[in-house]
Amino acid sequence: MEKRDSVSIVENFWHEVWKSRNPDAVDRLVAEDFVITSGGVEIRSRGDFKKWIAAFLASIDDFKFQVIETFQNETGDRVVSRWRVTGRNNGFMGSEPCQSPIDMTGTAVLHVREDGLLQHNWVERSALEVHRSLQATK
Repeated sequence: MEKRDSVSIVENFWHEVWKSRNPDAVDRLVAEDFVITSGGVEIRSRGDFKKWIAAFLASIDDFKFQVIETFQNETGDRVVSRWRVTGRNNGFMGSEPCQSPIDMTGTAVLHVREDGLLQHNWVERSALEVHRSLQATK
């Protein structure tokens, strides 16, 4: 089996969707039945994922996304990325918008299909730590 360069596929996803703050880019980058598992919740379907992205982006002003590192398994069907999000609170995780700094790190494990579309993204993020810091600023 030929090894795929799935790192490039995932880094393009980070750039097109998150760095460019463009939820509509998922239309050409993820499968119709895409699933993201984050914070114990599954968001299913491309359409619901786009809504989730838009809400996430709206909750952080001056949103910046930085990829720390990305690597893949032998066959290229799994990619792992570590990333960092910074910005200012505009209602993150249902908190009151207060413009306090947000600095969150996370790890994503993505399933890349043979056709290059993303099928699933399992995300772990330091959201609890961010939530606690926002509560402390009250």
